[in-house]
Parts: sequence; structure tokens; C-alpha cells
Amino acid sequence: MTLVDTFSQAVQLLVSGDTALWTIIGVSFRVSLTALLISVVPATIIGFLLAYCQFPARWLVLSIVHTFMAVPTVVVGLILFMLLSRSGPLGDWRLLFTQDAMIIGQVLLCLPLLISMTHSAFQGADKKAWETAKMLGAHPLRCLWVLMHEIRFALMATLVAAFARIIAEVGCAMMVGGNILNYTRNITTAIALETLKGEYAQGVALGLVLFILAMMLNLGMALLRGKGQIGHR
Repeated sequence: MTLVDTFSQAVQLLVSGDTALWTIIGVSFRVSLTALLISVVPATIIGFLLAYCQFPARWLVLSIVHTFMAVPTVVVGLILFMLLSRSGPLGDWRLLFTQDAMIIGQVLLCLPLLISMTHSAFQGADKKAWETAKMLGAHPLRCLWVLMHEIRFALMATLVAAFARIIAEVGCAMMVGGNILNYTRNITTAIALETLKGEYAQGVALGLVLFILAMMLNLGMALLRGKGQIGHR
């Protein structure tokens, strides 16, 4: 089968609404969006505290966050696998090879990235916005909201980067999800499986989904930046 034939079959699978294919896509988006929603609030708060609060162990916390950012996804999967396996300390939870285990793994993967990038965004913000809101007697949460509005494009870029990291990872999802058909099989684990089987059409179709997603996210960010620049003129 030629490359053109494979690509043609891949497109046909996407547009025909193939049930197996779209179930895999649905699992990926459900798991990754849930993990992102769970992570975003605590990551934003921690990033803000690291940027605006001075405390003795601040450098240590930042070092730990940056260390976890560099840990390979398969290592996170291995640690989580040992914790959730029947012989592990959390084995009674019976989470291994479930979507919940995949969500936990993706939270662990995106949380350090979100914290690091929100910390950088808050550090680069104009502190006058925070100080002005405080002087006007605004509630601390209101002050934080004003500050977040000032750096909204950086925060949006942070969300895009975190979502891209977790939806495209394969090591952790394979180890704690088990690649179970119609349950824990997501886009990346399906691509790996179908490629090993020599069934390239479905793998290419799923790869196209990731490519289109990346393009849409980047175009959306570019449009938002453009609107923001027009608004500041």
C-alpha cells in the first residue's frame, strides 16, 4: 500500500465517523481535559505564590517543580503503576488500568509545567496592577483576577502547552491505562499499537487529529494575540 493510499484511507476513516476511531479520540479528550481542569486552579495559585511571596524554601520548591518537568512520562507511569498495582500501597483503590489512573498520571505530568509557566507569567506581569487593586481595597481574589487579566495571553499559552503535553504523551498512558479497547485506549497508545500491527491507516488518521488540534490551538492563540494588540492601540 502506497503512502497516498494510506493517507486516503485515514481521511476516509475520519470523515465516515468510524466508531472505533472516534471512541479513541473521545477517550483522549475526556481524560486530558479532565486532568487539565483538575490541575489549573492549584497550579495558578502555586505559581502566583512562588512569584509574589518570599519564603525560605521558595528556591527548593522551584527546583522540585523544574525537576519534575524533566522526568520522562514513562518514569511517571512506572511510579504510578507500582503505587496502584495490587502489591502497591494504593492497590486497594483498584485504579490501575482505568481512565482515573490515566487522569492522575496526566495531572502529575501537567502540574509542574503549569506551575512553572504560570510562575514565569506572574513574574513578568506589571506589579502595579496588583498594587493598585490592593490600594483600592479589593479582595485578594479580586486582585488576583485583575492580575490574571493582565497576563491572560501568557496564561492561555500555558494552558495550550500543558494540554499539548498530556494529550500527546504515550508512556504513562500505556503503563497505567493498559491500552484497553473502548475504555483506556487513547490516540497515542492506539497509534503505537496500530503501527506495530502494520495497520497504518488508523494510526495516520489519529496522527492527523493531533496535527489538526495543534494547528487550531496555535491559530486560536495567534488570533487572540492579534485582538489583544488591537485592543491596546
